[in-house]
Parts: sequence; C-alpha cells; structure tokens
Amino acid sequence: MGITLTWYGHSTFTLESDGKKLIIDPFLTNNPLTEATPDDMDVDLIVLTHAHGDHVGYSDAGPAGDTIAIAQRTGALVVCNFEMGNWFMNNGVENVFQGNPGGTYRGEWVDVKFTKAFHSSSFGDGSYGGQPNGLILRADGKTIYHAGDTSLFGDMALIAEEGLDCAILPIGDVFTMGVDDSIKAAKMLNAKAVLPCHYNTFPPIVQDAGAWADRINRDTNSQPIVIDPGNSYTVE
Repeated sequence: MGITLTWYGHSTFTLESDGKKLIIDPFLTNNPLTEATPDDMDVDLIVLTHAHGDHVGYSDAGPAGDTIAIAQRTGALVVCNFEMGNWFMNNGVENVFQGNPGGTYRGEWVDVKFTKAFHSSSFGDGSYGGQPNGLILRADGKTIYHAGDTSLFGDMALIAEEGLDCAILPIGDVFTMGVDDSIKAAKMLNAKAVLPCHYNTFPPIVQDAGAWADRINRDTNSQPIVIDPGNSYTVE
C-alpha cells in the first residue's frame, strides 16, 4: 500500500497508511504556508516532537491550541514525551501516551520510536516541555525518520542502522541545522529518499529548496523529494 506523506508547511506532516492517519507537529493556525485548519484533520494519532508553538500549534485558543483542538474533537491519541504528556493531561486532553528517547509507542498500525534531538522545548505559557525528540515511524513495512528540530549530531549514523526508506530533515538554519549540516546528516542517515522541512515559513529560515535538492543529488546517495505545502509523496 505504501505510506503517503502530506506536508502542510514547516514541520507539519500527515502520514496515511491503509486508511489510518496521523499528524506530526500540527502547526496550522497562523501558519502562513497552509490554509488547512484543525477542523480538517481527522486523525487517529497526534505525534509531537517538542512543545514549541510552531510544532504544537498556537492561536487565540492559547498554547498548543491546534493539538488540543484536534485531540478533543477526534479523540486522537497524543504521543509525546513525559513532561508534555503531563501538561496536556492538565489542560483537558485525556488520551495521551508518554515516552522518552529510546522508547517506542507500539500501535495497531504504526510504531513510533523516540530518538534524541538537540534543541529546546517549552510551551507558550513557559512550562517546561521535556526532552525534544526525533521520531522513527514504522508502518506497512516502511521506516520514516522525522528528525524534529535539531542540530547535526553524530549518532545519526546509528539511526541509519534502522534502515530508512525516508528521512525528513530541517534545513532552515538559525533554530535548527541549515543546508550544509543537512547534507552531512543525509550522508550519515543514507535514507532512500529525503525531504526538507522547517524552512520558508518565516524570513529568518528562508532557503532555496531547489539548490538543496541539487546538493543532495550530487553529494549523497539519497533521492531528494521537494514538495509544495499541501502536496504529497508516497513512500513505496
């Protein structure tokens, strides 16, 4: 069947396999790259890398407004780290799975393994958001790595041993690794395909995705996949 990834700008992706669907880092309200809203997201799982507003969603509804809106309307399970889980349960979300780096959520159709990421993590109200994470997702015999917000780190070579069909890497610089370090990351991860994220949302993180793709083609063994917000790519 394959896994279909749809990008909504920034780091927000849906992942769909055999009629089941999850969303990663739902930043929809106030996201200039998408017209999608929380009401458009009918998902089984909400998977979060860290607590920043551009990953859990922020709006007039308050911190993590998009995540809370989707979770309360759909009943979707929120999969996140321990401290984030406590915050969500204290803010009206009942269906939560809490993990930490090295641990795995094992679901009926998808497994989500938490990896480390080098970043910070706090909610819009100042609450501590725990250890930021990357994610290794397995469904339908495919393995996808969403790096979350992170710098380059050497243990990406160990993540490569998971056998990656696809890697999703931030390239925006300033708050995450930029283009140069993402090329180094792609070399270490050795995924069959690599997608860029966390760029062009705001002026400080504008990048030329076409030039990035040229470098991936030239300098790595991975296939670059650049899609516009709202478009999809199927991992087969």
